[in-house]
Amino acid sequence: MNTKMSLLAITSIIAISGIMMIPNTAVAETNHNDISVKAINEKFSLETTITTLAVPENNTLPWGTVYGAASDVAERYPVIIQFYKGDEPVHIAQIDTKGDGSYEYKFRVRNLDHNTGEFIDVFHGEYMVKIFKVIPNTNLTV
Repeated sequence: MNTKMSLLAITSIIAISGIMMIPNTAVAETNHNDISVKAINEKFSLETTITTLAVPENNTLPWGTVYGAASDVAERYPVIIQFYKGDEPVHIAQIDTKGDGSYEYKFRVRNLDHNTGEFIDVFHGEYMVKIFKVIPNTNLTV
C-alpha cells in the first residue's frame, strides 16, 4: 500500500511539473517596462507601469496573464489594469495584491462559441497595458 501511495505522489508531482512548463503565449510582465511615480499626497504615490501585451495570431491557449513581482504597495488599494488597442480602451480590471505585494490577473484571450463549436479570439495582436498601483510615498519633501 505504501508503494502505491509513493508512486501516486511521484506521478502527481511529475504531472503538475509538466503542466507548469506549458508556456502561456499571452503574457504582460512588468519587470522591464516604462514605470513612472507621481506623488498623490504626503503619504502615497501612484506608480504607473506601461507594458505591451502581444497575443500571437496562431495562439491556441485560452488564457492571458498580467502579473507583477512582489513590491511595496499601500494596503487596501487595488491594482488597476487597463488594456488599450491603439488609443481605444478595450478592457479594465481591478485586482487585489497578495500579502507580498505581488499580483496576477488571468483573463480569457479565446472563447468557445457553444452554438457553433468554433473558437473566437477575444484578444489578438498588440495591446498597450497600463498598470496603476498605490505605493507608500518615498519622497519626504512632498
